[in-house]
Amino acid sequence: MTTIGIIGAGEVGSQITRAALANGYEVVLANSREPQTLTHLVAELGSGASAARAADAAAAGEFAVLAMPLVTVARLPVDQLADKIVLDTNNYMVWRDGHIPAIDSGAKTEHELRQEQLPKSRIAKAFTHIQAPVLLTAGRPAGDPDRLALSVSSDFPDAVALVRRLYDQFGFDTVDNSPLRESWRTTPGQPAWHRHAHQNRDELARNLSAARFTANARP
Repeated sequence: MTTIGIIGAGEVGSQITRAALANGYEVVLANSREPQTLTHLVAELGSGASAARAADAAAAGEFAVLAMPLVTVARLPVDQLADKIVLDTNNYMVWRDGHIPAIDSGAKTEHELRQEQLPKSRIAKAFTHIQAPVLLTAGRPAGDPDRLALSVSSDFPDAVALVRRLYDQFGFDTVDNSPLRESWRTTPGQPAWHRHAHQNRDELARNLSAARFTANARP
């Protein structure tokens, strides 16, 4: 049974945890505090879920999910995430993160910055243009005409393949929006973001193509 280390136990992290558990994964969940602060959530999640410190969750996972904003590298379990695929669910929000000039100017995306923070990991942007609760309600079997699509961006083909497999298990199609440099196309304010998960594969591909970058336009 595959174990996922999920760092971040807010709405996004907890909903990805629920979807993963429903599909036969085990999850080791961490937040920015001590594991005992997750006691009630782990009890609610049931069998297959456990809590740990961030470094231990990262070490336990065959791959990891970061459900947290950009933080200083000192707060990341860099060594424990080395040589692993790491799914980054973050969206840069000025109201929360403050202005980051490299992102505002278009010189870097937030996911490229995360890759720089974790140089020995293989970063993939995933789950960033879907409202977290929809993961548990909108999934459909492969071939269903109402099946929705999500995008993935990465510089690593094996990371794209893992996300594609995970999306499929959760009931979604995939549009590959690689490399990581292109990940801005699903950021807040872009057509794919406005549609959230309410787009099939063809619609998502069109919305990605329609994206236009405007410096300092982030919310």
